[in-house]
Amino acid sequence: MITMTQDQIINELKSLYGNEITTSDVNAYCAMHDISYPTITRRLEQYKTSRGRWNLDEKVQEMETTFNAPSVVPDQERVAFIPEKDPSFVPFGNFSDLKKIVKSKIFYPAFITGLSGNGKTLSVEQACAQLGRELIRVNITIETDEDDLIGGFRLINGDTAWHNGPVIEALERGAILLLDEIDLASNKILCLQSVLEGKGVFLKKIGKYVKPAAGFNVIATANTKGKGSEDGRFIGTNVLNEAFLERFPVTMEQSYPTPATEQKILEGIALDLGVEDRQFCKMLVDWADSIRKTFYDGGVDEVISTRRLVHIIRAYSIFGNKEKAFKSCINRFDDETKSIFLSAYDKFDADFDPNAVVVEETKTTEDGSTPWDSTIIN
Repeated sequence: MITMTQDQIINELKSLYGNEITTSDVNAYCAMHDISYPTITRRLEQYKTSRGRWNLDEKVQEMETTFNAPSVVPDQERVAFIPEKDPSFVPFGNFSDLKKIVKSKIFYPAFITGLSGNGKTLSVEQACAQLGRELIRVNITIETDEDDLIGGFRLINGDTAWHNGPVIEALERGAILLLDEIDLASNKILCLQSVLEGKGVFLKKIGKYVKPAAGFNVIATANTKGKGSEDGRFIGTNVLNEAFLERFPVTMEQSYPTPATEQKILEGIALDLGVEDRQFCKMLVDWADSIRKTFYDGGVDEVISTRRLVHIIRAYSIFGNKEKAFKSCINRFDDETKSIFLSAYDKFDADFDPNAVVVEETKTTEDGSTPWDSTIIN
């Protein structure tokens, strides 16, 4: 390897590749002189314009001479985080109020609570989709900490560089930050206190203060109200800090949709899947409604969510058999609960046989293939 000064390296690169060079040019130059890639890129740091690109005609930034400061990951190509519109989405519950909050672009954190599978997260996504607002969703767990949310140092091309977390990304973009399942969090979530006050956050590791851009807001979803789950239905949920909860000015209680709305939801999804069976959708909705009433009265320990009904419709579109679709989607429950659910549905669907056994038969076609065919044995 030949030792060269920085000026010699730059002059030779310019003569070979011109003033603007890329990663491929640097790699070729390194191979030519048997020099490592980091050795060259360190000499070119002052000329870096973006990731993998340098302009040797001008110095982009002055380097610190007293110490080697940690770098920041260069800005990536901006990607729009606007959710896609769901053509089968049916607004209900708090959607209208939620959409008003998002549309106002006023910083007004909202906490949405309700049983599982009733469209809490979907309503936030579709509000942003309809309004063309960017949404950054973070799924919270007990392990989620400041590094996951705010950001931290990452190893990039052999160098340590700062990488923004989803919270900082949302702050800088003026996006909606969705903290999904926030009641699963530990006290490490308290790093968001200043963010929930609309004051931004100070990145102490790199000495930078990030202010929220116009339109930034925080929306959290949870199955509880941050007080834990006494009945054990939502195991893993935690009691959240009172000061943390107090920073959400509004709490929306999300219920399951009315039977009429839920039927409209199922019919829309069924049509998208090529299933034209409105009667089946109605029977599922009536069955779920009866189960929920029994659940609220304490007669059963489980409830049928809207999401579970959608699962059944999807299974029906795949298997082409109602009994198989229905049973496959309630097998997650214990035997006693499953038996109650089967008996309850039998009251709404006279053609449904809860004791039917679905077996698979094979038929050989003319081309020799053997597609599976479902058959009911009573």
